Amino acid sequence: MSTPRVRFPPSPTGLLHIGNVRTALFNYLFAKKYGGAFVLRIEDTDRERSKKEYEEDIFEALRWLGLDADEGPEQGGLYGPYRQSERTAIYQKYLTQLLANGKAFYCFHTEAELEKEGERLFAAKQPPIHPCEYRDLGIAEAEKMKEAKPDHIIRFKTPLGRTVVFRDLIRGDVSFASDLIGDFSIAKSMDEPLYHFAVVADDYEMQISHVIRGEDHIANTPKHILLAEALGFPAPAYAHLPLILGPDRSKLSKRHTATSLREYRAAGYLPEALINFLVLLGWNPGGDREIFSKEELIREFSLEKVQKSGAVFDVAKLNWMNGEYIRKKSVAELAGLCRPYLDTAGLLESTDIARPYGLAMSVDVEKVVALDSRG
Repeated sequence: MSTPRVRFPPSPTGLLHIGNVRTALFNYLFAKKYGGAFVLRIEDTDRERSKKEYEEDIFEALRWLGLDADEGPEQGGLYGPYRQSERTAIYQKYLTQLLANGKAFYCFHTEAELEKEGERLFAAKQPPIHPCEYRDLGIAEAEKMKEAKPDHIIRFKTPLGRTVVFRDLIRGDVSFASDLIGDFSIAKSMDEPLYHFAVVADDYEMQISHVIRGEDHIANTPKHILLAEALGFPAPAYAHLPLILGPDRSKLSKRHTATSLREYRAAGYLPEALINFLVLLGWNPGGDREIFSKEELIREFSLEKVQKSGAVFDVAKLNWMNGEYIRKKSVAELAGLCRPYLDTAGLLESTDIARPYGLAMSVDVEKVVALDSRG
């Protein structure tokens, strides 16, 4: 295998989800296993929902977990910028190419018209695809219509009668009929790219060799392959990870457990325990062993051992695993880990733990650390 380049592309529209952390982890382990690059890309084209505090949450979460990016907004790199909001000129270049080659077109349907179409398809129990009547409109005529209808968008002209087949590194061959894809939107305007288009342009520009993501993206893959083909790009290799499920085997959500990494960190879970727990949600190295260091995971990891079926998030197992890691800590390490929680609870006065709940004794944290360091 040539040196791989993988990417973790979160959107800063909320706190980092535990499922996204699992995706970042699998990408990181794959890259490190083969001496490749782990790239962090911030997909912030959703201008209304993207927030700086959510971006900072992503940076801090990866630092805390020890999943350090080789390239990204903080680290820099040869293929930046690493925020989509700073890559507009790149997107304009490729949108212009698609429009000029007749691979994309301007769609002048109003939102109300599209909603009505969606309702009609739903009532008829038909797939929600949009074969657009404007797909064969000439450039000159489209330019005239743009003046009268400024709220147009740009769609990809999906080839008809095609079967798109790709080799998933986890699931084997997967195929889709292009007639069931429809003419999907790729940009609100020349300055506002949408997900399907931006991700294909970025993966090519950043020389991403492997796209490792959740199985909920499988239906997006034929769109990305067709876009890459239309732009003359080689398609990366694809691997789609199994979903993380709740105990009832539905997709993990807040009704099952906490969903953001920040919540688990605040609850006292250790980064080593979370990494160890999450990697076993969908990956099995074989045998009964369950406790692995990060270095051991890098050596052992392979996509061939990733399962296809969903993995159940078992909080009891996470608690057990966290306990195993806590028991390995020295008194000094435990004292340091406890201090932020005691401080937040108002139980620390200088270096002393105050007498909570009427206990008639206090413990000097610094003395505990000193005693442990003397052995």
